[in-house]
Amino acid sequence: MTVALWIVPALPLAGFLLCLLLGTRLGKGFVSAAGVGSIGIATLAAWSRLLPYFRDGGGAVVERIAPWITAGNFSVDVSFRLDPLSALMVSFVTFVGFLIHLYSVGYMKHDETDAGYARYFAYMNLFMFSMLTLVLANNFVLMFVGWEGVGLCSYLLIGYYYEREYAAAAGRKAFVVNRIGDFGFLLGMFGVFSLFGTLDFGDVFSRAAANPGRFAPGLTVVCLLLFLGAMGKSAQVPLHVWLPDAMAGPTPVSALIHAATMVTAGVYMVTRCNALFRLAPEAMAVVAVIGGVTAIFAAVIALAQNDIKKVLAYSTVSQLGYMFLACGVGAYVAGMFHVLTHAFFKACLFLGSGAVIHALGGEQDMRRMGGLAPKLPVTYRTFLVATLALAGIPPLAGFFSKDAILTGVFAANRPILFAVGLFTAGLTAFYMFRLVSLTFSGRFRGSAEVGAHVHEAPTTMTLPLVVLAFLSAVGGFLGLPEVFGESANRVAAFLAPVFPPIFLPGHEVARHAVSPAKEWILMGVSVTVAAAGLLLAWDWYAKKAGRPAERLAASFPRLYALIADKFRIDELYDVLFVRPFSWLARVLWKVVDVLVIDGFLNAGAFVVELVGDALRFLQTGNVRNYALTFLLGIVALLLIVLAG
Repeated sequence: MTVALWIVPALPLAGFLLCLLLGTRLGKGFVSAAGVGSIGIATLAAWSRLLPYFRDGGGAVVERIAPWITAGNFSVDVSFRLDPLSALMVSFVTFVGFLIHLYSVGYMKHDETDAGYARYFAYMNLFMFSMLTLVLANNFVLMFVGWEGVGLCSYLLIGYYYEREYAAAAGRKAFVVNRIGDFGFLLGMFGVFSLFGTLDFGDVFSRAAANPGRFAPGLTVVCLLLFLGAMGKSAQVPLHVWLPDAMAGPTPVSALIHAATMVTAGVYMVTRCNALFRLAPEAMAVVAVIGGVTAIFAAVIALAQNDIKKVLAYSTVSQLGYMFLACGVGAYVAGMFHVLTHAFFKACLFLGSGAVIHALGGEQDMRRMGGLAPKLPVTYRTFLVATLALAGIPPLAGFFSKDAILTGVFAANRPILFAVGLFTAGLTAFYMFRLVSLTFSGRFRGSAEVGAHVHEAPTTMTLPLVVLAFLSAVGGFLGLPEVFGESANRVAAFLAPVFPPIFLPGHEVARHAVSPAKEWILMGVSVTVAAAGLLLAWDWYAKKAGRPAERLAASFPRLYALIADKFRIDELYDVLFVRPFSWLARVLWKVVDVLVIDGFLNAGAFVVELVGDALRFLQTGNVRNYALTFLLGIVALLLIVLAG
């Protein structure tokens, strides 16, 4: 029996409703069963549909659920699409999402109230429903529903601890910044409809591929607008500022946002629209440059962060830059492959950081950690595997996906962007092993009271870490480079139908062949750079307790302060946007609203009141006065008549 596609997102939606409506009444046991169980069943349902699909290598399957919007010749259905790209996304969104939900049972069980526990899992399930709707949608409109849904859920979960001002502000910040990107995405949808007369994926992309000369001239602006939406969701410069502050939510939320949902939506959308972007080389160039700038910019900031989750947050921003760099040079498969491997090791890293924070009673500052490796053996080993994968050390997953991106950039003949990507790889290895050294090596630098209570996390938390570490180790073998054989890259072969052939002179990405010898050299160079960053961090922080870094910071105090303060981008935005708009809002309130509008209305009311007060003297309620007034009126009329 074939599982209908709509069941996959419907199960998390059912879990959301159960937790929201019955969770407080029935307690944490019911919430755990409903919240985690619904995602587990959704994962089984998805994989029961995906396994035969992976085996058969089928084409696009569209399941129309119901008509939705009809206006003249325009119509939109509630319909879901299963093709290689959506299948890849659903495969890890469901599975990684399930592991994060399972981890949450141990992490959140000490939440003080049943209501808070139920609210947490309700939001998490709604997040999964929104993301699955986004990746399975068969048209731009339904995708936009999921797109806005993940934006809403990020606001709710980042601000989960709403009684804390910082968390509430972080949630608002994420919501506002994403609205900027979403406005661009919405305009891009209008542009797609104006060009193609439809918003159905199959129709839009097939028409673009069949008649590229007709549609190419209008696609640059459309693709830039769509990419603006991706910049907001996937935290690209200059719309990256919300993601580091998203750490205000519970750590499993960070793992879900950074690994399985939301931030990958932008890369998915650009890859989904590859037929449009390939006809807009100027837009692709912007994607590549923004991706490269974001990759190195966020990596530099991560060097000076001391909050363990902030380091991982800027790492995510940097790796997302890598993904867009790949898409911008036409290496869409490499970008999506990195999305897949990144989901494994970044989820493991965030959940591992959560285990550390859990063991230290909420401590997140790495300067008050250290010496945790023997006390948290499972967390340390899984964290180390994921770190090696992120650093690009072979044969772990991140090595193969990052090498595919660098090879794609090299093949596109973008030497500056290649140098940026290579240097960023070295920075990544450095700041990640700085994190590992400060957290797990040396002596414990926290208080004796905290150190006495350090303990390994429960099984519900360590089991997901072990599974994710295993996937971080072996996941890269799905996309081996061509030097291992033409059929070695299974991801590329599987995703090939998503990239239709498009022939339009002047719109191809200029590429030059990468021979096996060159590819081996590129792999060797990337490993060398990563190993150099790793060894330098180990020498500075594990062997010499950070003293070289302290001396370097003391030699360049202003530069170090600038990097530690994230280049003061938030302060710049405060000066350029927040304060001017706050001033404008006060002017509109105090002057326009209070003085002009309210003043005009109050003046009118005063005049009416004044006239009423004057006329009130005529209404005495005394019949004799009314008779006298009546008589005087008659006399006046007689005089007028006689005078005429």
